[in-house]
Amino acid sequence: MSAAATILPLELVDRCIGSSIWVVMKGQREFVGKLLGFDDYVNMVLEDAVEYEETPDGYKKTHLSKTLLNGNNICTLIPGGQGPESS
Repeated sequence: MSAAATILPLELVDRCIGSSIWVVMKGQREFVGKLLGFDDYVNMVLEDAVEYEETPDGYKKTHLSKTLLNGNNICTLIPGGQGPESS
């Protein structure tokens, strides 16, 4: 792999600003929304987000106009992802 092809993690997240992202959190929660921004700690602001909370009966969905996610609780970021119900 050449140096020109190298991409750093925060560069990838930066390229996702303005588009849909699926965020898997520690625990039983996942979020899908449009990424508005993030900081060096990967705290994220999502717009038009849907929170998915895993329950014994499936997923409970909550619509959020804007939400702030704590980077310490993020496990996985999936650029362009549509959420747990689409997989």
